[in-house]
Amino acid sequence: MTDSPANSSSIWTKLKEALKGTEVDYTKISLKKAIFLLAVPMILELVMESTFAVVDIYFVSKLGPSAVAAVGLTETYLFLLYSIAMGLSVGVTAIVARRIGEKKKEEAGKVAGQSIVLSLLASLPFAIAGIFYSKELLQLMGADEWVLNEGYHYTQWMLGGNMVIMLIFVINAIFRGAGDAAIAMRVLWISNTINIVLDPLLILGWGPISAMGVEGAAIATNIGRGVGVLIQLYALYKGGKHIQMRMAQLYWDTKVVLNIIKTSLGGIGQMIIAMTSWIFLMRILADIGSEAVAASTTVIRAMMFTLMPAWGLSNAAATMVGQNLGSGDPNRAEKSVWMIGFYNMIYLIFVSILYYTFNEEIMRFFTDDETVISIGAEWVRILSYSYFVYGWWMVSVQAFNGAGDTRTPTLINVVFFWLIQIPLSYWLAIKLDWQHSGVFWAVFISETLVGIFTLWLFKKGSWKTTQL
Repeated sequence: MTDSPANSSSIWTKLKEALKGTEVDYTKISLKKAIFLLAVPMILELVMESTFAVVDIYFVSKLGPSAVAAVGLTETYLFLLYSIAMGLSVGVTAIVARRIGEKKKEEAGKVAGQSIVLSLLASLPFAIAGIFYSKELLQLMGADEWVLNEGYHYTQWMLGGNMVIMLIFVINAIFRGAGDAAIAMRVLWISNTINIVLDPLLILGWGPISAMGVEGAAIATNIGRGVGVLIQLYALYKGGKHIQMRMAQLYWDTKVVLNIIKTSLGGIGQMIIAMTSWIFLMRILADIGSEAVAASTTVIRAMMFTLMPAWGLSNAAATMVGQNLGSGDPNRAEKSVWMIGFYNMIYLIFVSILYYTFNEEIMRFFTDDETVISIGAEWVRILSYSYFVYGWWMVSVQAFNGAGDTRTPTLINVVFFWLIQIPLSYWLAIKLDWQHSGVFWAVFISETLVGIFTLWLFKKGSWKTTQL
């Protein structure tokens, strides 16, 4: 049965509304429409982010496994930065969404201003470490000679310029929490389009532009993110459909700051636990060889490409939960999570089929190194076995976070990532000598278990009574 012209017109109208941005109250309109209006720009926002990640590693891979390893080892430290940025984003989204749901737009604007100040302060230690101690940081991760002599410039640029990464995460979280997801989408599209255009020019060189190698990838990222932040600040000051920040709100407000920190600590904790777990896994893989690190780095980028739409849907769950709890309707909040979780599961089942069928072809798109292809294809295949469970984990975690209950996911991450994933990876890879396969199977086991457990905990409903 095909859609009638009226239905098709309605879908197209809603699509244009989602892309343009709307002033509708997400706590009052139908659940399907609310999810659609929020999820479409959030998905497209992160699709562009993942597209850039794939393009970036595609051009870096032309420089060889050591260049890819330089990116991968630097990202182990960037993961710590991301964990703080994403953790702050979790808290900011939850508080802004709650205030918007309570119809307190002035207070939402104040939260926005204070979160920007916090982001700037949090970025300083990473900038200092990256500019002055990049070689030492890479050496600590077991980098090879080429990375220590040449690849460290990438680390200097990425960590030294981390302020723009921090701000682009947090300010987009402000827009998402308020329901201005279309603005967040446009910012990342512009930012990453600049990245994609500059990548081949700066990495490989063209005409009068000299090839900068892996350092060029970092410079392109800093330029693209920097432009994005300027656009964000302008949009926030000018005012979106649901939130506006005035310059007067940039002063230090201890009460608001402490509430952001309190709510964000759990988010930061859960991200740090997950990210540091990955650092330990990369350290194990570094002992196995640069090819294992290169393959894993490439697979992560491919995973990002397919996971970002799923994270977009999950982010919609956080906004829906926060705003509906703010308006006093926890049952509507719960219904939105189940609906989004079902959509996520269907999407990731489709991805799993592609992963299982075309795992080797996916790796050949990025590299012609047969060892890297073999290792990466194995991981892609293992991922396909229960990818859809991971989708339910993403949505249920974002439900907790959107409610402001960031403590529960943090404790879950401690158990499943630190107490299960890391020891199991070491035991399988090193003690049983499964090499890289041991790490991949440990990730599969731990992340399947965490998905099932988190969904079960969500069903119990304690998140509905969280106070912000």
